[in-house]
Amino acid sequence: MPLTRRALLALMSAAALPLPLRAAEGPTVVATTGMIADAARIVGGGAVRALMGPGMDPHGYRQTRSDIVAMARADLVLWHGLYLEAQMEDFFADLARQRRVVAVAEALPKALLRGNPDYPDRFDPHVWMAPELWSLVVTEIARALSDLAPERAADHATRAESYQGEIASLQAYAQEVLATVPPEARVLVTAHDAFGYFGAAYGFEVQGIQGLSTESEAGLARIGQLVDMLVERRVQAVFVESSVSDRSMRALIEGAAAKGHEVQIGGQLYSDAMGADGSYEGTYLGMIDHNVTLIAGALGGRAPERGRLGKLMVQA
Repeated sequence: MPLTRRALLALMSAAALPLPLRAAEGPTVVATTGMIADAARIVGGGAVRALMGPGMDPHGYRQTRSDIVAMARADLVLWHGLYLEAQMEDFFADLARQRRVVAVAEALPKALLRGNPDYPDRFDPHVWMAPELWSLVVTEIARALSDLAPERAADHATRAESYQGEIASLQAYAQEVLATVPPEARVLVTAHDAFGYFGAAYGFEVQGIQGLSTESEAGLARIGQLVDMLVERRVQAVFVESSVSDRSMRALIEGAAAKGHEVQIGGQLYSDAMGADGSYEGTYLGMIDHNVTLIAGALGGRAPERGRLGKLMVQA
């Protein structure tokens, strides 16, 4: 049963009480998504707890009791913002009265953001799909860590600069391999509209069955429209996502088959969550490397089988 607001506030207050023994390793940092946690670990050089692991959908995620305790005891809580963690926004507003809480993507210039057709007053939150934008978010993460520990600001800046260099190299790799996809094949069909920034960065038309949020409905009319598009334009491959059910995508493939056009699943992309913990794909760099390499290969381009650094797992 969901926590009532009164119970939630009581739990937060109890969790925020001083502990008899406080860890001496340094500030305690909690992040919502794996992408934020990954960047905070690299820039901060310490442990960061991620609330949402592989395969978890941030759009519909609700904080658990253990999440509340962890965040109420943290020195810094990093969340994405831009309505990504839509079910947690009220919680963060309450938590910010007791703890240092930073929405790291909210500082991005609005001119760089895509609109959200589902919510006219909001923006597309999936900025990590464009490495150039994510690099700006890394700057905000470094700023939040330095505000918490000013004596380490120079170290944070050095680490952030090094990491942003890796992100720039990833961006260059993406531009190179995605440019090999034939122009007529640059149609990316996915479970939900998480790849808009990717499409804008690399010249792909992006079609999602669901909207920007996985909470939006995938209606029969939308599936019918996409089936017709697949058939008319002879699209060869569509993609499932690690954090979204593939049920609607299967319906899309079956619909195209009923009209005499065979469509393959080009593979599984990482959209709102990274890969398995401890794997290369379980890092931001590996997540995007995987997506870029898979998309290029499935849509007729040329990319090394194991990606930019030869670290990707070979797909079965």
